[in-house]
Amino acid sequence: MIRPTTPDETPILMALAQGTGVFKPFEIEALKEVLDDYHQHAQEMHHRAVTFEDKGQAIGFAYYAPAAMTDRAWYLYWIAVSKQIQAKGVGGKLLKHAEEDIRKQKGRLLLIETSSLPHYGLTRQFYLKHGYDQAAVLNDFYADGDDLVVFSKRLQA
Repeated sequence: MIRPTTPDETPILMALAQGTGVFKPFEIEALKEVLDDYHQHAQEMHHRAVTFEDKGQAIGFAYYAPAAMTDRAWYLYWIAVSKQIQAKGVGGKLLKHAEEDIRKQKGRLLLIETSSLPHYGLTRQFYLKHGYDQAAVLNDFYADGDDLVVFSKRLQA
C-alpha cells in the first residue's frame, strides 16, 4: 500500500535509505532535513512524501515536488526501496504512483537527477526501463569523476 509518509517514519526511512548502500552519510542527513521540512510546511508547497508499506512495515518511499519557476515541471528528489526487496517491483510502483499523482496536478514533465558512479548503474537502468530519457550529463558535478545525470519524462502533452 502506498500512503502519505508520517513524521514518526523519518528515522525508519533514513535507515532504509542508508541500508541501500548507495547514499552518502551527508545525503542521509539531508533526507532527515527534507522530511522534517516536509512535515513542518512543505506540504503547503505541494511537496509529496509517500511510503510503500507492506505488512505494517515501510519498505520504500518517494519524495517529489514541483520545480520552482517552471510551467508544471516536477522533480523526483528521492526514491528508495529496502535493499532486501529491490528488483521486485516496489520501486516501479512508487514511480508510477508519483507519475499519476503529478498528472493529477497537471504536471507535464518529471525530472530526476542521479550520479554517474558505477554503483548507480542499476538506478540509471531503472529510469530507462520506465520510459525516461537521459536528457543531460553535467561532468564532474558532484565531484571530480562523478557526473550529474538528468533523466526526464513528459507526463502531459
